[in-house]
Amino acid sequence: MKRIIVFLLLLNFTAYAQQHKKAIIVLTYDDALESQLDVALPQLDSLGFKATFFLMGNIGQATIPRWRQVALKGHELANHSLYHPCLLTTVKANQANNSGSYTVYMMLREIAEMNNLLFAVDGQTAPRTYAYPCTEVAVGSVNYVDSLRLAGTIKYARIGGGPDAVITDFKKLDVLQIPAWGVHAGVTGDELIAFAKKVQQSGGMGVFMFHGVGGDYITTPAAAHRQLLLYLKQHQDEIEVCTFKTGMDRVAAAGHN
Repeated sequence: MKRIIVFLLLLNFTAYAQQHKKAIIVLTYDDALESQLDVALPQLDSLGFKATFFLMGNIGQATIPRWRQVALKGHELANHSLYHPCLLTTVKANQANNSGSYTVYMMLREIAEMNNLLFAVDGQTAPRTYAYPCTEVAVGSVNYVDSLRLAGTIKYARIGGGPDAVITDFKKLDVLQIPAWGVHAGVTGDELIAFAKKVQQSGGMGVFMFHGVGGDYITTPAAAHRQLLLYLKQHQDEIEVCTFKTGMDRVAAAGHN
């Protein structure tokens, strides 16, 4: 009997290891852009992929019903703050949205209020994930990562990074500072696939940060986006494509094994 139990345990362990040895690709989209609803989502849905959409307070009567449907399809609606404050040296914006004039309290309040808006859209009560506006982790020259950690309003958070932002060391990872490749305007399908291949070969995790797809700004051409998704579909035996929260749940578990 003991031998049978040990054998079954080994089988379970082997099955678990095989299930989690895949590389993880996370597809994220910022700023609640209509091109994401019109172009990116149909492409994702046609291949059965789930993604994360970092929304802001600019969603309204015309788009909230559409975003609600996005959530019902199993995609993740995540927090990108209410007003997307950034340094005016980073982007040209209204002075009211100048993150240099913010306090940490103002930023944390804005994140908490965006959580409430997201709840009104999708009814989800689970802890949210977050993307720092303009990938800036400071407001008013004060880093607010640890304050965000203490607030407990966000489970995982994404920062920026380049095409080498492949995550392999899960044990040293700060779950509130997860690097991602901020895809540049006019990126080619080959460039997108090259990043996916790096992640695939490493057996780690890679996060894409998209903005417009086939329109809007910082635009990824629709054909390039489709080319990446087809590659991921063709290699789904080696690559798991999932939402930011799901991917980070996997990584957090691996980091504590």
